[in-house]
Amino acid sequence: MGKDYFELLAKYNKETNNKMNGIIKNLSEAEWNKEFSGFFKSIHELCSHLFITDHTWLSRFKSLNLKSLKGECFNKNYSFKETLFKNIDEYITRRVEFDAIMVDFINELTVDDPGKILKWTDSRETAHEKSIGVCLLHLFNHETHHRAMISLYLEMIGKENDYSNLYPYG
Repeated sequence: MGKDYFELLAKYNKETNNKMNGIIKNLSEAEWNKEFSGFFKSIHELCSHLFITDHTWLSRFKSLNLKSLKGECFNKNYSFKETLFKNIDEYITRRVEFDAIMVDFINELTVDDPGKILKWTDSRETAHEKSIGVCLLHLFNHETHHRAMISLYLEMIGKENDYSNLYPYG
């Protein structure tokens, strides 16, 4: 997995989130918080989860000592049990900012970085060692997985959506 592959995924991630958020920004508060039977009970919870996991992963990559990962937004730790964002506008503002950080981070990587080993301890205190490339693949796959759940929830409230295609970005 070369650096160009991750550049493609970062671009796709940012643009796909923008398309999804174009739909989300028009939801009512009731639709944003509507409860479904999935593990994450609402679009709000899913968006919060995505933000927290992206933040967690990028915080783990801080060992690479890249400029993009030195912002104030990394001074906060989140719990996976939290639901962030007072409203949709706050979510979209923070998501757009964070997607830009993710693109900058990927662009800053060297061609050798994906092959380097990342060591971290997860929220259950389990130690892990994986290549940065595998961790990045996990990060972007996780985004895609949960955007699909959001897509399903949007369909269940009657909101058309089709923001999932990768091929236009390659």
